[in-house]
Amino acid sequence: METVIRLMEEEDIPLVQNVARTSWKATYKGIIPEAVQRNFINMAYHDEMMQRRMKASFLYVAEISNEIVGFANFSRVKEKGEVELSAIYLLPKAQGKGIGSALLAKGIHELKGATELFINVEENNELGKSFYIAKGFQVHSTFDEELDGHILKTVRMVKEIHRI
Repeated sequence: METVIRLMEEEDIPLVQNVARTSWKATYKGIIPEAVQRNFINMAYHDEMMQRRMKASFLYVAEISNEIVGFANFSRVKEKGEVELSAIYLLPKAQGKGIGSALLAKGIHELKGATELFINVEENNELGKSFYIAKGFQVHSTFDEELDGHILKTVRMVKEIHRI
């Protein structure tokens, strides 16, 4: 089964919302309280916010057999060549199959002028941290951030992007 990586379209919004909700539940179980997860997903992924994200950033979806199984959200390239990767989320059944790698590669390839790619990862998200380290990201800094009354330990990682 071939994975297709493409730009997100408006009709994909409910499917992307499902991926975000499902992956957050699986990834952050026991790390972030369920009510905090639910509030964050409702705030960050409601329809209007998704439409704004589509206009202001680059959203790619991963499809297998016409089913959206993951997505990635990259900011536009900033002045110094910095890009923010705000999300790579996959359905649990799609993890470990190279789909996250394909989404990451698509963003890096498409974002002309990018020199550094940044991502924030929750410290206890071992799967996420391992993925980014394997892809050449390094720890840039660590900090605490508050999410709906819950303190997250956040690891900021960076990957240098070298063009040929």
